[in-house]
Amino acid sequence: MQIKRPVSDWLPITKKEVEERGWEELDIILISGDAYVDHPAFGSAVIGRILESEGLRIALVPQPNWQDDLRDFKKLGTPKLFFGVTSGCMDSMVNHYTANKRRRSTDAYTPSGAAHFRPDYATTIYTRILKSLYPEIPILIGGIEASLRRVTHYDYWKDELFPNILEMSGADMLVYGMGELPLREIIRLLKRGVPFSSIDTVPQTAIQRPKEEAVPKNKKWVDVHLSSHEKCMRDKRSFAANFKIIEQESNKVNARRIIQEVNGKNLIVNPPYPPMSEKQIDASFDLPYTRLPHPKYDKRGAIPAYEMIRFSINMHRGCFGGCSFCTISAHQGKFIASRSEESILKEVDAVTEMPGFKGYISDLGGPSANMYKMKGKVQSICDRCVAPSCIHPVICSNLDTSHKPMTEIYKKAAAHEKVKKAFVGSGIRYDLLVDSYNKNADDSLDEYMEQVVTCNISGRLKVAPEHTSDATLKIMRKPSFKHFHEFKKKYDKINKKHGLNQPLIPYFISSHPGSQMEDMANLAAETKDMGFQLEQVQGFTPTPMTVATIIYYTGLHPYTLKPVYTAKTRHEKKNQHLFFFWYKRENQQQIRDKLTSIGREDLIEKLIEDKKKYNKQERLKQRASERKSHNNKKFTKKRKFRK
Repeated sequence: MQIKRPVSDWLPITKKEVEERGWEELDIILISGDAYVDHPAFGSAVIGRILESEGLRIALVPQPNWQDDLRDFKKLGTPKLFFGVTSGCMDSMVNHYTANKRRRSTDAYTPSGAAHFRPDYATTIYTRILKSLYPEIPILIGGIEASLRRVTHYDYWKDELFPNILEMSGADMLVYGMGELPLREIIRLLKRGVPFSSIDTVPQTAIQRPKEEAVPKNKKWVDVHLSSHEKCMRDKRSFAANFKIIEQESNKVNARRIIQEVNGKNLIVNPPYPPMSEKQIDASFDLPYTRLPHPKYDKRGAIPAYEMIRFSINMHRGCFGGCSFCTISAHQGKFIASRSEESILKEVDAVTEMPGFKGYISDLGGPSANMYKMKGKVQSICDRCVAPSCIHPVICSNLDTSHKPMTEIYKKAAAHEKVKKAFVGSGIRYDLLVDSYNKNADDSLDEYMEQVVTCNISGRLKVAPEHTSDATLKIMRKPSFKHFHEFKKKYDKINKKHGLNQPLIPYFISSHPGSQMEDMANLAAETKDMGFQLEQVQGFTPTPMTVATIIYYTGLHPYTLKPVYTAKTRHEKKNQHLFFFWYKRENQQQIRDKLTSIGREDLIEKLIEDKKKYNKQERLKQRASERKSHNNKKFTKKRKFRK
């Protein structure tokens, strides 16, 4: 029988809970678009616990009602220091809409998966409400929605350019990326008596100041100016050129400060902090989380996103893949910040004590599962690097790709007396595991593969080659598909050796910039030939701060400023997505027609049926058509005769 925990183990979310703590005033009130789950995978919980560890009185208002008399925004009163606002763990627009802009009927971050508990553009809406109610109180915004919208950006859902989110929302400051370090510094300055309005040189923050005001001084920083928001509105080429600067500065050890003019103001984006040290990231994960949803939700049903990660453990942050369609490096950075083995195994202990734990850890991973502890062999080389990816177009010779630390943790977690199995559920970068691509390979790769295939996957393994066309993969910053063939051989060999039958499940994207309809047809034919009947497929969704989104909007690659084809209309996208499902009978005639229209009849034979069968069916169809025509003529003659 599980002991029921007192509600005081969670951060307070009601006036009653605040009063029960004897607090007459709060230092900071956090507003979140997610339900409150006190778990290190939920950003508002992490920020709340960080602020609490600084000795502050913190409360959360999860999923406030923005459509009534706004009582949720008023119920806790006025904070002493500031309001903190986040849309939640996801960009609210990605949360609400499919790639085809169809409204989703569920929200994974709400009890029972119920929809409509947060607004579109949640960060902006929440901030505007708070500014109308408390115009004198500073507002600090953060989270992925704010982070990815920190400069002029393309909004796919409105199909237009938006200014930075500070301008859109009226917030006073933005913390981008993972917020622990800038938040601790902001709190340190506020405790010293520095007014919020005077805090302007904290790394990893963004502010706006009137254009006539001098830019805050910092002798250590060099400034770089982007084309203004107004120029971007007039000229797509200038907007595209901005992105190269933004991406490179977001992923440098010693970045420049970014300045962009917008509506008579200067947006000032301070350089990021260096990657968190092991001690710093451990401190974040070792805070006293209950790892449970707030008791308020007990009668409202399970929170799907929580159920998915309930017994999972995040081992590191960041991703050096630099994929063109992915926002991880824009938010978490390309350099890997890894937890200590001690901290991870301590969390394994905590997971085994959770209510409902039955011996299975659902995931030991990170943004990319197999990047734990990977970093440059010589730091000074990394310090000078401007490349957005460490593994494209080739794996950097300075990158240590040893998989030994991960293998050791998997073994130690599985050896825990209360753990039956520890799975790796996060996506694995297969290109790091094949000798043909990873020239830095050592014996640890084969050991890791053996370990994962035999002990750490639950019946099947998901990987993401994303496409088969080398031209499209180059734009995606992904390796040639020939390396996936090698990985599959290696994977199948290990399964056969151990008598296992564990399918390999590849992920693919349609309508990505650079992908033509013929490329999708080739993808379908090649994957069919490999024995795949595709399941894990998706259409490309343009999200702020990715190379692919810049190409989608401007038609230009931001690094070359040369044109790149992109499927944009609903018809073009449907044509590409269709090929994923060649095995559905209702699609086969359309596929046949499409392939004929582009002169690729050879793929009809490969994709749908053998040539003999195809010709036979065509003859049968022709005969049926002729019979129908003949019968129609006979029927017409009979009618004339009767008349």
